[in-house]
Amino acid sequence: MNDTLAARQRLELDQKAIDAAAKSLDDGAVTPSYGPWRDDIVKLLNDALATELVCVLRYKRHYFTAKGVESPAIADEFLVHANEESAHADRIAERIVQLGGEPNFQPDSLSKRSHADYDESKDLQAMVRANLKAERIAVESYRQMVALIGDKDPTTRRMLEEILADEEEHADELSDWMGK
Repeated sequence: MNDTLAARQRLELDQKAIDAAAKSLDDGAVTPSYGPWRDDIVKLLNDALATELVCVLRYKRHYFTAKGVESPAIADEFLVHANEESAHADRIAERIVQLGGEPNFQPDSLSKRSHADYDESKDLQAMVRANLKAERIAVESYRQMVALIGDKDPTTRRMLEEILADEEEHADELSDWMGK
């Protein structure tokens, strides 16, 4: 009986938090329960945004400059990845705004805030390697963000998990292109 009562008590909603959520309507979806984590999450997301934007630029450069017998197929894959990275950037920017932050698109700081590097390789295999390296960095970065955010912001965590799955798929595809 005590175990049942204890379990029931753990599953009760926090009425004070619900009442607090009814106030400060100007904060949109950001309720007081986000607490001190909101600013940290916005910073993590802005750095992820910078990474995605640098990746778009790198993939676009490689798409337009890829040369060689196998380049049309690989270049097409670069373009697909560029578009998917752009969609990731859009989702991240939208989430930053939902959290009451401002997405940082400042061009001068993108490469400094990005986890991955821009690349100007001219050799097709060097392009594939540079993109695979960047995808592996993205996988590790998103994996760490998911762990850090945990249950502090389930909506952001789910978004990052979805992006992480895409980045893993990108890395797998690029890995297949190695040695071709």
